[in-house]
Amino acid sequence: MRTEEESAVHGGGEDVPRPPGDPEGGGAVIVRAPTEERNSGTYDIDLLPALDILRQINAEDTTVPAAVGAVLPELARAVELGVAALESGAAIHYFGAGTSGRIAAQDAAELPPTYGVPAEWVVAHHAGGGEALARAVEGIEDDWESGRIDAAGVSEGSLVVGLAASGRTPYVGGALEAARERGASTVLISANPAASLASAADVHVGVSTGAEVIAGSTRMKAGTAQKLALNAFSTAVMVRMGRTFSNLMVGVDATNGKLRGRVVTILTQATGLGEEACAEALNAAGGDTRVALVSLLADVDAAGAARALGSSKGRVRDALGKLGVPGPATPE
Repeated sequence: MRTEEESAVHGGGEDVPRPPGDPEGGGAVIVRAPTEERNSGTYDIDLLPALDILRQINAEDTTVPAAVGAVLPELARAVELGVAALESGAAIHYFGAGTSGRIAAQDAAELPPTYGVPAEWVVAHHAGGGEALARAVEGIEDDWESGRIDAAGVSEGSLVVGLAASGRTPYVGGALEAARERGASTVLISANPAASLASAADVHVGVSTGAEVIAGSTRMKAGTAQKLALNAFSTAVMVRMGRTFSNLMVGVDATNGKLRGRVVTILTQATGLGEEACAEALNAAGGDTRVALVSLLADVDAAGAARALGSSKGRVRDALGKLGVPGPATPE
């Protein structure tokens, strides 16, 4: 059975994405990517007891963070493109198939509750739609035109991030092509430094994860690398957008009892004040964490804190600077 990124529908055996209008062929396509190679360290994995199998998998997994670390400059460029898109009023769009698409959907879904941002800021598009999130839909990733169609709503100034372990998935290629036509910036995150789709992206984050423990099983190291890279990307974007204060989540709104307790804890950590004072400030702020925080640190009422935040694009440190409290120290 094919893994998420290794199949193709066009004939001729060439490892290139199928452009629009090419006929679908019935021939096999040999995908030449590092993720498809055999791992010389696991030839005998099927002869090993469970513990030794796990040791080999774990040994391979430990190489992934360093591989991601090697492409941080490229990932930083992607972050700046994401910040520029959001600051212009546009959005960030993820496009992926199979494992890549599921990782993208998870990342996008977790940003609103974590940082209190609108769901429209980061939108995930999975080849085959919702059905393909729950179970594999074979062949859908091979449809270049489907990627173009799904990218039809991308606006000028947006950022499109394509995720493809092999770096050649036609669905992602179609989305990147359509995005560029619409004036969007483009990023490709792959596990193939020589990805054929790299030329379709302004930035290619090509993580060199090498051969998988099981050849072609890109849900393993390649998938782990994509999750690390995408989580780091979105977290850095949220930090740059002022959705944190220090390392605290200050975009969370206290909409229920559990969240109110969490926010009170955040406020005590950020200010060094007691829970009672923080709870009172949160009440006065109508449950808005950032308003309560600025009110406490700058010693102003909730209305004054809200005005300062409004003129600072919601960034706590900028609002504090406007109120004459530059660079408050983090409480010990």
